[in-house]
Amino acid sequence: MKKIVKLFLILWIILLSGSVKAQVLTQTIRGRVLDQVTQAPMPGATVMLLNTEPIVGVISDDSGEFRLPNVPVGQQSLRISFVGYKDLVLPSVLVNSGKEVVLEVSLEEDITQIQEFVVTATDKDRTVNDMVVVSGRTFSVEETRKFAAAVNDPARMAASFSGVVSTDDGNNNISIRGNSPNGLLWRMEGIEIPNPNHFVNPGTSGGGVSILSSQLLANSDFLTGAFAAEYGNALSGVFDLNLRKGNNEKQEFTVQAGFLGLDLAAEGPIAKNYRGSYLINYRYSTLSLLSKLGLPLGDFVTNFQDLSFNVFLPTGSKSSISLFGFGGLSDQKSQANLDSLTWESEGDRYSSKFLSNTGAVGIKHSLTLNKSNFLQTTVLASGNTIGDQGSRLDNEYVDENRYDEKFNNSKITFSSVLNSKLSARSSLRSGIYLNQLYYNLYQNNFHEESEEMVKEIDSKGNTQSIQAFSQWNYKANERLTLNFGLHYLQLLLNNSSSFEPRFSAAYELDEKQRISLGYGLHSQVQPLGTYFAEVEKDGIISLPNKSLDLSKSHHFVLGYDRSLNPYLRMKIEAYYQHLFQIPIKEGSDETYSIINQQWSFTTDPLINEGLGKNYGIELTLEQFTNNNMYFLLSTSLYNSQYKTQENVWRNTRYNGNLNITFTGGKEFALQKNRVLGVNLRGIYGGGLRTTSILLDESIAKGETVLDNSHAFENQNPAYFRTDLRFSLKRNKEKSTRTWALDIQNATNRKNIYGEYFEPMDAEIKTAYQSPLIPILSYRVEF
Repeated sequence: MKKIVKLFLILWIILLSGSVKAQVLTQTIRGRVLDQVTQAPMPGATVMLLNTEPIVGVISDDSGEFRLPNVPVGQQSLRISFVGYKDLVLPSVLVNSGKEVVLEVSLEEDITQIQEFVVTATDKDRTVNDMVVVSGRTFSVEETRKFAAAVNDPARMAASFSGVVSTDDGNNNISIRGNSPNGLLWRMEGIEIPNPNHFVNPGTSGGGVSILSSQLLANSDFLTGAFAAEYGNALSGVFDLNLRKGNNEKQEFTVQAGFLGLDLAAEGPIAKNYRGSYLINYRYSTLSLLSKLGLPLGDFVTNFQDLSFNVFLPTGSKSSISLFGFGGLSDQKSQANLDSLTWESEGDRYSSKFLSNTGAVGIKHSLTLNKSNFLQTTVLASGNTIGDQGSRLDNEYVDENRYDEKFNNSKITFSSVLNSKLSARSSLRSGIYLNQLYYNLYQNNFHEESEEMVKEIDSKGNTQSIQAFSQWNYKANERLTLNFGLHYLQLLLNNSSSFEPRFSAAYELDEKQRISLGYGLHSQVQPLGTYFAEVEKDGIISLPNKSLDLSKSHHFVLGYDRSLNPYLRMKIEAYYQHLFQIPIKEGSDETYSIINQQWSFTTDPLINEGLGKNYGIELTLEQFTNNNMYFLLSTSLYNSQYKTQENVWRNTRYNGNLNITFTGGKEFALQKNRVLGVNLRGIYGGGLRTTSILLDESIAKGETVLDNSHAFENQNPAYFRTDLRFSLKRNKEKSTRTWALDIQNATNRKNIYGEYFEPMDAEIKTAYQSPLIPILSYRVEF
């Protein structure tokens, strides 16, 4: 470990000691200005580069495109304006010499022009989706790159936001406002996608590391409650990801190498004198290299690779086609130790093979029907395969199967969404999603009682689901904005369905203050394998869970925003969520609820009679990048509980009660064209809840036996972790080069994950979260 840090410091000193030419490096900022609702180009918009003497400005052409050449590298600010529309300020556009900055910005029509009340929007105080006014935040590619320990992963980056708690250092699962991580919805380009992570466990919405490279992402939205009507099949949160288009004028490349592997990206025009572009990214990694460097990542041989792309093809002045997609392969293998004299734990007896493969390919057609209507139609084919096999050596070195499961899910989705501008005051967005689902699922596990492998799930077939929505945005006056919506979800497997009203409102008290409120009824389909749990009685196999209804939740949110200065913002939100129709085990002495399910599929019979409640208050204090410094302070006080037929309110697994996160950083100009970046993230939170282990019963059974009559009554010690990121960037005439060192858990604190029973020692032992992990990388953009 010390050798790695020492090597980085030596390289750093060598780079700092080099000479540089005293030259001012520049780059081009260009892009396109669009109407927020209809996505129609806006010719004649004014684009000004601020904080320059004299101020530089250009006018967009007939296609809404603009170009600002010879912009000095560094943080720049832009103001985009058009008569009859609200000004938009982009306060922190990062300009590097290695790549052009290509922007696509949309302006909101202003319903009235008065001198007494002027609101100037920025790209940071609003979401990309204009119909989101509560519990939403936009995030940028730059944030996924520079936040300490984010490692280009949107989910790990989101752990810095209010209401978000990481449930395990070893993966990117996140609990939002006390909800299960499995209540998260992933969308890309306006359509639902499968869980876009490597090393995915069945029934989860997270994994080990994101498949999606930050190279492909444009500004995107992260939502934590009371979602707009277009979002369905989610209870906790939404990642609404947007892809950026490749540079359609010049070829550009990015190469990054580091401890996590190799990352290659290319983009450029499709053909000369054609406005189409391509963007493609490939990554390959073998995490086993980190183990060889002495980092305690276990005895598994771990590998992953992925490919993602976005191809943009204009088909006329009013239409275009986009081809986009991603695919990821990941596997993990371990081999039992064949020398029993070296066995120190039960795990030394096991061999395992795990794989998780995910992919999606979509085609999107965008069409401006007229000056008031914009239609977007998408077809997406997606699927994932998760396989896991394990065996155990007995005392005679005979390899016995212990588990064998494979889950194949695939889907064809058709969506069509129409945006209509009814007037300057109101707009309507309506759409439909049709899903054809295919599944082939089996799960066999070893039962100690019968000492044999028992089939728990074995089902193959197809079904369908339908979603439809409509939402109306109305600006009652220059201060008050209202959103009304309705979402419909139906699973045809058992005809479970839900009509879901949605409402939100925002009122501008003045140019610096805003209050907002939101309500929504939300529902979610159960993890598909849950429906096919098998029960055998008298030789007859039944599926007791096939008729399970949707889980549902009422969301209520009240918020207050205040701009303390142009770069500093404070936000307070209070919320209450009432969950019902939650699958639980039947019986007055049962404490199981699917709310607490971490991974895999439940194979016990369940009924929809569980309840849950989440409530809390969140404070966010954020300084957007100013003078090359930013920070984000997120504080959450919350309570998360559930109830079964036991009729007792219990803590959920994720009820930590408190979470405080500070994320910040600053860049320093060391020499001409060299920039040192220092970033920090500190997290302090209440420990997650656990259930005691019954030692005598565990010894008798030879495996962990929990005291479920006192479920989740224990709490882990407080969680504390500090992450650091150091970067050294050098802009050259035609390239940008960056060294970076991420130090995860820099203080090497031993945060407790939980307890487990170790059969070999007949003892209860403690499992810990990740130790200090340094990740070194080198990146070149040209």
